[in-house]
Amino acid sequence: MSGTPPPTLLEADRITRRTPEGETLLEGVSLAVAAGERVGIEGPTGAGKSVLLRALSLLDPIEGGALEFRGSPLADGDVPAYRSRVAYLHQSPALVEGTVEENLRLPFALRIYRDRSFDRERVAELLGALGQEPSFLGKQKGDLSGGERQVTALVRLLQLAPEVLLLDEPTAALDPESTALAEELIVRWVEAGERAAVWVTHDPAQADRVATRRMRLARGRLTPAADHGRNGGEV
Repeated sequence: MSGTPPPTLLEADRITRRTPEGETLLEGVSLAVAAGERVGIEGPTGAGKSVLLRALSLLDPIEGGALEFRGSPLADGDVPAYRSRVAYLHQSPALVEGTVEENLRLPFALRIYRDRSFDRERVAELLGALGQEPSFLGKQKGDLSGGERQVTALVRLLQLAPEVLLLDEPTAALDPESTALAEELIVRWVEAGERAAVWVTHDPAQADRVATRRMRLARGRLTPAADHGRNGGEV
């Protein structure tokens, strides 16, 4: 007998996104993401991959279609809680002036996280998985490389334990060794519970390594990607 299928965490049903001038960015895009999945999104520059992630995270409005989380449609008042469970990581993350630790503490000032607190031990564990020592917490924002900013932003997100990660080129500024560590950490994070990731990447080899399912976005439409090689999500 087959087991119970994993629950669908995030579902987009024919969502549409247009510019103020009426240019179509996303045209009837549908995507269902189940727990345990790592969906790789590929496509040419300007195809709308970042637009899709921002729409899925409700950072930008959608003109048509609908989003559901765990089988329930979203009401206006659900948006803050939804964004805490479906979290978007920008390719060039914004940090405030101050230390890495100060940046990691920032989310806990938000009302949605008022019942949580900064966990230095957990953060040190995440940093260690990404090749950083605890002393990294004391580095100033102005002294961070592009890769170190991406590490900081990834840890800032993972410490909040969302259920779905929307990752926009999260390793673009990392060297190959750090990229491998980040890929391994994200794969383990998805596998540790009822979690999933949607991962935009320009690198087909990375999609081979991290994705359990690959999609292609072109001209505002999302379709299954051709199989370019190994697709078992191994890292």
